Amino acid sequence: AHAVMRSVLKAARTAALSPPIIELIGIVAASGFILYAQRIIARREMTPGEFFVFLFFLFSLYDPVRKLSRIQNAMQHALAACQRVFALLDTHTELVDRPHAIALTSFREKIEFRNVSFRYPDAEEYVLRDVNLTIRAGEMVAIVGMSGVGKTTLVKLLPRFYDVTEGAIFIDGVDIRDIRLDSLRHLIALVTQEVILFNDTVRHNIAYGRPHATPEEIERAARAALAHDFIQELPARYETVIGERGIRLSGGERQRIAIARAILKDAPILILDEATSALDAESEHGVQQALLNLMAGRTVIVIAHRLSTVRRADRIVVLDGGTIVEEGTHAELLRRGGLYSRLYERQFAPQMSEVLSE
Repeated sequence: AHAVMRSVLKAARTAALSPPIIELIGIVAASGFILYAQRIIARREMTPGEFFVFLFFLFSLYDPVRKLSRIQNAMQHALAACQRVFALLDTHTELVDRPHAIALTSFREKIEFRNVSFRYPDAEEYVLRDVNLTIRAGEMVAIVGMSGVGKTTLVKLLPRFYDVTEGAIFIDGVDIRDIRLDSLRHLIALVTQEVILFNDTVRHNIAYGRPHATPEEIERAARAALAHDFIQELPARYETVIGERGIRLSGGERQRIAIARAILKDAPILILDEATSALDAESEHGVQQALLNLMAGRTVIVIAHRLSTVRRADRIVVLDGGTIVEEGTHAELLRRGGLYSRLYERQFAPQMSEVLSE
């Protein structure tokens, strides 16, 4: 990282210094030649016509030299970018398939977190401690808690973005570390708060998880995610290039594209990490209905703050201090008067009018 920063700073210094240096050299060269020409013209060693021809030739060199300076600046920026790219390419992942890893082609029974503890590499503090959780196939589970208690970290362990520090996670009785990574991630569709889109067409972004999907399947997924209408208003509709990270779309539109991608992938396990945070109430209501239809025979794990999402879950898991402190339905947890009830009063109660109006 420091080497890349040094390269970027070097490129910035070069870009800042090159134009004034080139200008100064040009002025000094022209001034020197004019002074010298005065002397040799006075001695009749050069005619005024020859002087102006040479002066014209000198000024004609100025523009190519400036262009060379711009090319050098571009090369400096390219070299800095290349260093970053090659550093990423040279990075060795610590998550590799075990020699005996198997391909798991379906999910039928349950996901189990058994005594799972986790801390990030080089960190001393545990983010999760002794988490035990069973999620049955077809169940919708909401994970709630204050910011920073490990909700997102917990769901990131399932597709093995990180390996657990202690304990194990099982899918249908198989330790996920014994499942091939490509096979494991094929079973999971993930929609996070930070949407990852590519500088490509809407169609290709939706079909990222299923590159051979038909246009009809892509359109059905877009309709289910309430994305079809705004896509129809784009200049080239589904063939519109949306820019790096979807820069040409609004936040809500980007999230609906990501939701359409997850719907199209049709994975048996669906993880939604604040997936509807940028949607208005009307759009979110439609997406929730689509997701409820989608979850038949599938497992849905939701991290959300909106009451309209949490209250519909079959089960709510409350995290605090990196461990599960409460578990139950919305009504059960409210009756207990514990942490969930306090969170509800603090965060969710103001949304009651929105829910009652649905």
